[in-house]
Amino acid sequence: MLTIKRVATVLSNYQEDAYEKQEVGCGRNCLGNCCIPASTLPLYAFQKEQDDSGEYGELYPSEEQPQPSFLNLLLEQWGDRMRRGLFRYDVTNCKTKIIPGKYGFIAQLNEGRHLKKRPTEFRIDQVLQPFDDSKFNFTKVGQEEVLFRFEQSNDCKSHFLASAPVTAKPNYSPNVIAINVSPIEYGHVLLIPHVLDCLPQRIDHDSFLLAIHLAREAADPFFRVGYNSLGAFATINHLHFQAYYLEVPFPIEKAPIQRISTEEGLQDTGVIVSQLLNYPVRGLVFKGGKSAQDLSDVVANTCIFLQTNNIPFNVLISDCGKRVFLLPQCYAEKQAIGEVSQELLHTQVNPAVWEIGGHMVLKRREDYEDASEAYAWRLLAEVSLSEERFQEVKACILEAAALQATNMKETEVNQAEDKVYQKEDSLCKQRAASQANQRVPYDCMVLQ
Repeated sequence: MLTIKRVATVLSNYQEDAYEKQEVGCGRNCLGNCCIPASTLPLYAFQKEQDDSGEYGELYPSEEQPQPSFLNLLLEQWGDRMRRGLFRYDVTNCKTKIIPGKYGFIAQLNEGRHLKKRPTEFRIDQVLQPFDDSKFNFTKVGQEEVLFRFEQSNDCKSHFLASAPVTAKPNYSPNVIAINVSPIEYGHVLLIPHVLDCLPQRIDHDSFLLAIHLAREAADPFFRVGYNSLGAFATINHLHFQAYYLEVPFPIEKAPIQRISTEEGLQDTGVIVSQLLNYPVRGLVFKGGKSAQDLSDVVANTCIFLQTNNIPFNVLISDCGKRVFLLPQCYAEKQAIGEVSQELLHTQVNPAVWEIGGHMVLKRREDYEDASEAYAWRLLAEVSLSEERFQEVKACILEAAALQATNMKETEVNQAEDKVYQKEDSLCKQRAASQANQRVPYDCMVLQ
């Protein structure tokens, strides 16, 4: 078993507490089953597409507030938590610069991010690991760290309620947006799908579509959503995405791409798949689709293939949810077997989704002052799969994505045919009843 002694970044103010199993009504006003069913939390209900059929978005029109933009609301609430002193440090004091060079890598000096950490034994040889309630998870977060719930509206509009009771209906598990108390940038938040379900860090179709909706609702290309799998520098094994606002293009967004010819199943979805070119990390780029769900399903299928086959990966959702970068990586594995140079290890940089995107979060002042494009390239090149391995993985995930897309299309066709058959069967019965009525004497008919 490959293990690596890791010092995890603190994502919540409750992460370092020593927790025992809490009785019902723990008194901490947390996100667990003991507190949240009786709680009142802000609710943001995002607009659904015409063909969506989500079950959430229970609104209270008499209490509805004037509608702000989602991103303004998020940043306003995030700033409120900053004023209340809920963060471990003031990220606005962190120095940031654009590194000179062709790609414009972004360097940030964030010395505060590693000052308070807890030692853990972090397995890096398994992308899928069971949820462990004895470890820190987001049900132990205090409700003061929550900005609002994030649910689908019951119409084609977005709504915000400053105060709404958490429904007590069976099996309801809210999606919440909470602050990251160790932020990388302004507005750094966590999207935690179905928090009470205690899902491990693994992609599924519903959660990935929720992340796409988050990016689309922000409607700003400088607000990006990211995901790290286990083995690719996720530090908490409780399903979550990260997002923040940074008003500068990421280098990966400017990298050239080459369109890949895809199987018929993928072509039917309208999703275009390309490969990154002339970038230190090899990866795939997905865009297009006839709907948000088309794009989401194709990317989710590839993520599910990677995690099922134990390949660590990172995902960057860009361009208001219209473009997705999928980046398999092997840096932690190289670390564990001693294939990463001491020079890079001494920087203590763990290249997760933000670093791979080109936002280099540096922990030592000397690294920040000496940062160069050559350094960024050298670090990220260690993250990437080899060309040979990448081509193997690419072929497999495209085949898996096309097969899944074809299966989904066949399911939709079968469902449509079932509806036609049901309709035809109903019409046949109506015609038969009509014919029977014509044969039955009037005084023998039952009138309704």
